[in-house]
Amino acid sequence: MNNKRRIAFRLGTLIILIGIAACMMIIGRGHTVYLDNKKLEYQGETYDPPYKVTILVNGEQVAKLNARERGMATNIGQNFEMTLKIVEEKGGEEIEATYRIHLPYSLDGIVINLPGYLEELPQEAWLSEFVSLATDTGDEEDIPETDEFEMGDF
Repeated sequence: MNNKRRIAFRLGTLIILIGIAACMMIIGRGHTVYLDNKKLEYQGETYDPPYKVTILVNGEQVAKLNARERGMATNIGQNFEMTLKIVEEKGGEEIEATYRIHLPYSLDGIVINLPGYLEELPQEAWLSEFVSLATDTGDEEDIPETDEFEMGDF
């Protein structure tokens, strides 16, 4: 009787821990969100960026972007809420709006093109995965023809 009870408690604890781990995997998933204020070309149309965009996440300013600039914010969870203060042209009036975006679970680095998002284009137009480009500096070390001890081939 005591042995069955011990096994039942262990199985119950294991099930609870697996459930907590599954919830934390979904709830606690972190994303780096890159916000581009860059010109977008989609299906033959060109969408110009606003003159200036100030981005607030959780009430804190994370970026102040002019045209052709990129900002970054980190987000925990699948729902990303941002407040944008948009100035369409130099000397223009500032418009403030709050937006919610459901982030894909499978992507770590997410790029959101603001002009495409603000024009309400399909998600494939304004959302993409951030891919870091490895730069080749061309400074590869040359391998010498002879070894440094000048022993030759044995």
